Amino acid sequence: AVFLGLRAGLFNIGVEGQFLLGAATAAFVGLAAGGPIGVILAIVAGSIAGALWAWPAGWIKAYRGGHEVITTIMLNNVAVFFTTWLVAGPLKAPNQQSTTTATLPPGTRLPSLYSSPPFFLNLAMVLAILLVVALAIWLNRTVAGYELSATGANPSAAEVAGVDVKRVTVRAMAASGAIAGLAGACQVLAYEWRFYEGFSPGYGFDALGVALLAGSTPWGLLPASVLFGLLTTGSTALAANGVPRGLNGVLLGLLIIGFAAYRYRRKRA
Repeated sequence: AVFLGLRAGLFNIGVEGQFLLGAATAAFVGLAAGGPIGVILAIVAGSIAGALWAWPAGWIKAYRGGHEVITTIMLNNVAVFFTTWLVAGPLKAPNQQSTTTATLPPGTRLPSLYSSPPFFLNLAMVLAILLVVALAIWLNRTVAGYELSATGANPSAAEVAGVDVKRVTVRAMAASGAIAGLAGACQVLAYEWRFYEGFSPGYGFDALGVALLAGSTPWGLLPASVLFGLLTTGSTALAANGVPRGLNGVLLGLLIIGFAAYRYRRKRA
C-alpha cells in the first residue's frame, strides 16, 4: 500500500488507519454473512473501506493542494477513535467484558495451507505474494501503471505529456487505501478471527520501512517484508531472554538509514 503511493509521489502515512477500517469492516461483514461467501464479501468490503478512507486525502492533495502527510495522519487518529467506538458499542460481542467483536466461526476464515509448528502457511500469505506480482506487472506493462509512475517521477512533465495528474493522484491514493484495507481484512480472516481495541501494533507504520527498503521495484517488497518479519519475531523471542525489545526498532532504523545512504550515493555517482 505504501509502495504504490510512493510510486505516485504520495507519502501515505494513513495506512494504519486504512488497515483498521478494513479489518473492522471485514469482521462485521464476515459475522453478518458467514461461510465462504462471507469471506469473499469481507475481503471486498474491507478493501472498499480502506479505499474510501484514503480517498479524501487524495482528493485534497489533487484539488486543494493539501499535503497528504497531514491529512492521512489526521485520518489515522479518527480511524483509531472510530473503530474503538465501534468495537466498544455497535460491534461489541454480547456478554463480553473486553472491547471485541464475536469470533468468526471456522467456516468464515481463510484456510491454512500448511500447519506444522512452528511453521504455518495461510492462504493470506499466498494472496499477498500474488498481489506483489500483479502490482509489478501492472506498473511495468500497462498504460495506467506508466501514468502513475510518470506522475510520481515528475507531475509537470506527466501533465505536459497528456496525463491527468489529478485523476491519477486520487486513484493512486484510493488504490493504496484499498490494499491497506485488504491487509486488514486478511489479518482478521486468517489470523485474529475477530476485531478488538488495539488490533494493530503498528503494521501500517512498519509498512513505511518495508516500502523504503524495497526501493524502486515491487519485487523488493518480498525480501524487505521478510526481513521486517524476521526481526520483529526475533525481537519477541529475544525479549524472553532479557534483551530489550527496543533493539528491534534500532536495528530497523539503522537498516533504513544505511539503505537510504547507499541509494543516495549511487544516484550521486
